[in-house]
Amino acid sequence: MELLLEGLKKAIEMILSGDREIFEITLLTLRVSITAVLISTLIGIPAGMFLGLAHFPGRKFILALVNIGMGLPPVVAGLWITLFLWRSGPLGDLAWLYTPTAIIMAQILVSLPIVTALTSTAFQQINPKLILQVKALGATKIQLYWILMKEVKLAILAAIIAGFGRVIAEVGAAMMVGGNISGETRILTTSIVMEVSKGNFDIALALSFILMTLAFIITFTLTYLQQRKRSL
Repeated sequence: MELLLEGLKKAIEMILSGDREIFEITLLTLRVSITAVLISTLIGIPAGMFLGLAHFPGRKFILALVNIGMGLPPVVAGLWITLFLWRSGPLGDLAWLYTPTAIIMAQILVSLPIVTALTSTAFQQINPKLILQVKALGATKIQLYWILMKEVKLAILAAIIAGFGRVIAEVGAAMMVGGNISGETRILTTSIVMEVSKGNFDIALALSFILMTLAFIITFTLTYLQQRKRSL
């Protein structure tokens, strides 16, 4: 208990003192996590809508792969991204390994299946009679998709929240592809691991409180928007 209080005290001191390194690490954590979730959302929602509404050969197999991807171990995602970005890999010429871009790629790999799978499940639960009714009223395809998206907007927001929760807490893949380089790729989760390895538990706890505060603020905001839409 004393250690927890010491960590909380340290976190408050770090924030109030305007520690530049902590500020940069926190900003980078937000930048890579939000970018990864935004890209996963832009790809995952249309993909989930397609898998949820369309019927074609192999659909169940693709859905199974997406569902398996939800449980993809982050270190495996990190390994795959590393192989692609390694100097002799297909994207080696881009020199993205050990950069924030590589961390974003790894985080997309672990969050995209979550957003896609949960969105797909939401669209599969739409009553087919609603689709027939909207079509019978003469709605275009774009109007139909828009109405269906509004019907499952709460589930879509839940998918985004789940995806964000996965990337903000991710450490294995970020460590592997980012390298935890000070001032370049060091984020809160990798900093916590590093401080624990040094035996600096008070600093590690302080960083964990900052990370949890960020996660709480963003998740609370998304949840508020979700429940606000529900009450409208």
